[in-house]
Amino acid sequence: QVQLVESGGGLVQAGGSLRLSCAASGRTFSIYALGWFRQAPGKEREFVAAISGNPGRTLLADSVKGRFTISRDNAKNTVYLQMNSLKPEDTAVYYCAARPGRVGSSYDYWGQGTQVTVSS
Repeated sequence: QVQLVESGGGLVQAGGSLRLSCAASGRTFSIYALGWFRQAPGKEREFVAAISGNPGRTLLADSVKGRFTISRDNAKNTVYLQMNSLKPEDTAVYYCAARPGRVGSSYDYWGQGTQVTVSS
């Protein structure tokens, strides 16, 4: 079992930055691939970014390439999502997710989400 707790969401103006963190329980954190997803009101949940275990190969959605960066600190059991040049369309609840092994399309464990609101 892996428990995930997101933090770092909030209200920011367009063009601003936020860094989301996701702290995970468990002693085998490094074997898990981790992903960030988001869901805006009235929309489907969508993939944002993912990072594999060790070494940390990364994958980003086209909509956030060049603006968002995903990273992980295995010593702290934490994954980060650095979000720069934020746009109002980035407004959503952001979820952290984990799965054993490689980055994939389905994840086994999910956090409770953190709200990100970008004002224009």
